[in-house]
Amino acid sequence: MTVVRGLVGVFNGDGGVRGELAYALGKLRGTAECALCDITHRGIRTNAEWKDVVCELAVPFDLVHRNERSAEVARLTGDETPAVVAATDEGYRLVMGPADFAGVDGAAVEFVRVLRERVAKGGLRWA
Repeated sequence: MTVVRGLVGVFNGDGGVRGELAYALGKLRGTAECALCDITHRGIRTNAEWKDVVCELAVPFDLVHRNERSAEVARLTGDETPAVVAATDEGYRLVMGPADFAGVDGAAVEFVRVLRERVAKGGLRWA
């Protein structure tokens, strides 16, 4: 069974001043959304619940914007973000796409439950 050594969460938005501003304006207008952002942040601050539950995973969990992805993560996620990719002994594997965030509604605990379920369904195991 393939072992998860780390995770990469990809936000549905670009980083940098321009990307962050575009996302904030889109959020206000109702034209931009990112379920992963809703889980990891409360406004401009990191969600305290996120900080607590991400530690329970016992593997590194990196968060990146679309324009900050590695080439391999970008190949796996394409235009389908937010997403979560597992770094394994055998390379990267997509474990969550946008549809997998349905019903999580910004709750970090529920996100981790779904993540664990998707990891298991993908034939992966935790380090």
